[in-house]
Amino acid sequence: MTDPRVEQYAKLLVEQCLDVQPGWQVVVSGGVLARPLIEVVGKLLGQRGAYAIQRLSLTGQSINVPWAQEAPHELFDNPPEIETHVFKKADAWVGIEAPENTRELAGVDPEVLGRIQAGLRPHVERVFTYDLKWVGCQFPTPALAQDAGMSLAEFEDFLYGACLLDWEAERERMSRYAERFDAADEVRIAADGTDLTLSLAGRKGFVDAGGANIPGGEFFYSPLEDSTSGTIAFTEFPAVYGGREVKGIRLEFEQGKVVDASAEANEDFLIEMLDLDDGSRRLGELGIGCNPRITQHMKNTLFDEKIDGTVHVALGNGLPEVGGENVSQLHWDIVKDLREGGRIELDGELVQEGGKWLI
Repeated sequence: MTDPRVEQYAKLLVEQCLDVQPGWQVVVSGGVLARPLIEVVGKLLGQRGAYAIQRLSLTGQSINVPWAQEAPHELFDNPPEIETHVFKKADAWVGIEAPENTRELAGVDPEVLGRIQAGLRPHVERVFTYDLKWVGCQFPTPALAQDAGMSLAEFEDFLYGACLLDWEAERERMSRYAERFDAADEVRIAADGTDLTLSLAGRKGFVDAGGANIPGGEFFYSPLEDSTSGTIAFTEFPAVYGGREVKGIRLEFEQGKVVDASAEANEDFLIEMLDLDDGSRRLGELGIGCNPRITQHMKNTLFDEKIDGTVHVALGNGLPEVGGENVSQLHWDIVKDLREGGRIELDGELVQEGGKWLI
């Protein structure tokens, strides 16, 4: 029998996150392992009088890996019109990650991944501006459970617990914290090996409470592009990007730009990503994790960046909806745990210590 939580999950996506209207053309993309959720999403779209345009991936990856490994590289720079047409004409998009292997993209050259992303970028601007309404989520698969160190049943309980919250109550709670950040100019993040300052002057944050990302449970900003200064050490958790795991990242910033970087493992990949383009050494995002049901790291950024008592910074592309101006192929969220003695200060006032709010 279908898990009843799948129906609740689909309703959250279709009704609350997207509020799908009659006649909308809705792209539903996902791995075949997400079939139970894809089918219920399709049913709900039909009930709302909308079109369900189904696009399945055999492995759960958005990139066709065998094709990417063999195709002439010039094809990556000019994606086919039939692909780009979807992003221009669709009214909404539901993206459901359901990977068979979370490290599948490790078999693709990083340069190839970068060129594919760069080729698509001019055609997906509606995603960044939310002119194309979208929501991204995950469906529990054995690979995701294995990364989290859980059985599949445990991971299902965890995923649905983190996603099926009272999002209006969560929005109200997080908005109280975000209002204090909105009023501040300078943010300081301090911890062992970390002393980083950045400016939010003139920029407002966005409270993610059941919106484009599921699970929600953060509020985020795009810092002023030339403001970040100091050092941040990601010693608690590895960072995962493009199917690769990088441990012990340390970044030093001057005038908004990474001027020195190191890692305990996979440092070459880190440097390659930092050198991807002109914007990849600047910060596109500062996020504050607040989801009360997410308390442990799982090598799964969609969840890890929402761990209550953490912050994350994203190297690369800024977020236009919060005033971000940095442009890059890269947007790499890296999580910093503040629950063991870390601090957040706003204009010199201590507002969070050890992951606990003081406001």
